[in-house]
Amino acid sequence: MDRKIIAGAAFIVLGAAGICWAGCSTRSLEPQCRKAVKPDAVDKVLEQLRQKTTELESYQTRVEYLFKQPLFESESLRKGVLYYQKFGEKSKLRMNFKTLKQDDEKEQKYVEQFIFDGVWLTKIDYQVKHVTRQQLAEPNEPVDAFELAKRVFPIIGFTKVEELKKEFEIKLVEQKESEKKGFVQLHLKVKPDSTYKDDYTSIDFWIDKKLGLPAKIAAVSTEDDIYEIKLLKPKVNKRIDKKVFEFKIPEDFTVKEIPLKKGEKTTDSRPKTQDQRVN
Repeated sequence: MDRKIIAGAAFIVLGAAGICWAGCSTRSLEPQCRKAVKPDAVDKVLEQLRQKTTELESYQTRVEYLFKQPLFESESLRKGVLYYQKFGEKSKLRMNFKTLKQDDEKEQKYVEQFIFDGVWLTKIDYQVKHVTRQQLAEPNEPVDAFELAKRVFPIIGFTKVEELKKEFEIKLVEQKESEKKGFVQLHLKVKPDSTYKDDYTSIDFWIDKKLGLPAKIAAVSTEDDIYEIKLLKPKVNKRIDKKVFEFKIPEDFTVKEIPLKKGEKTTDSRPKTQDQRVN
C-alpha cells in the first residue's frame, strides 16, 4: 500500500510518543499496564462487536484524524465528518475533511473528500484541484464501503469482525477504574503472516460500551509513524439522504483514473493500491 495519497496530511495514533486514551501507551503497552484477561473474554467482546456491526445500516460521526511522526517531532490533525449508509446489498461511505492543523500552526481550512461506493475510491483534493479515481473492486462484485475505507485508513472493527483473530493476536486491556464504565480496549498485534504485516505493527481500538461500536482506533506503522482516529458524537441507524454521497468534479480540476488491473484480486482485505494511506 502506497502511503502518500495525501502529501503531508492526515485516520489513528499511539506509540512512541506515549499517546494514551483509556489506559496506557498503545505502541508498547508494558506488562504493568496490561493485565492478563481470559481469552474467552476477548471472544465475547468480538462477538458483541460482530452483532452490532451486523445491525449497522447507517452511521454518521465527527472525525478527528491525527498523524504523527515521532522521529521528526511532527504531527498533523484533520477534522471532518464521516457518513456511511447501506442501500440494499450495496453501501457507500464518504469522509469530508474540512480543516488541517500542522504542528503549532493555526488550524486552517483544508478540504479533501473521500468517497467509497463499493467499487471505486474517489479522492477530491481542493488544494491542488485534483481528483484521483481508483477502482478497488469489480462492478459486479461490490465490497462493503467500510471494507474499502480500511485500505486507506486503519478503520477496523466495522466489518468482518470474525476475521480479526486470523490477522492479529488480540488481548483485552484492563481499564482504569475511572474509565471502565465507558470503553473496552483491545490491543491487536499484527501476526507475521497477516495481510497487515507490511503496514502496521499493532493496532488498538476502544469500543463504546453504550453503542457497542469503535470510538477510537490507533495504529503504529512499520515505520513507527502513528495514526489515530477519534469518532465523536456518532449517530447510528438514522438514515442519511442519498444526496450526501453525490459529488460533482469542478471543471478546472484535473482527473486521474486508475482501473483495476486485470487479474488483481479484490477479495484481499489489504490489497496494494496506489497512493493510498492518508498521512
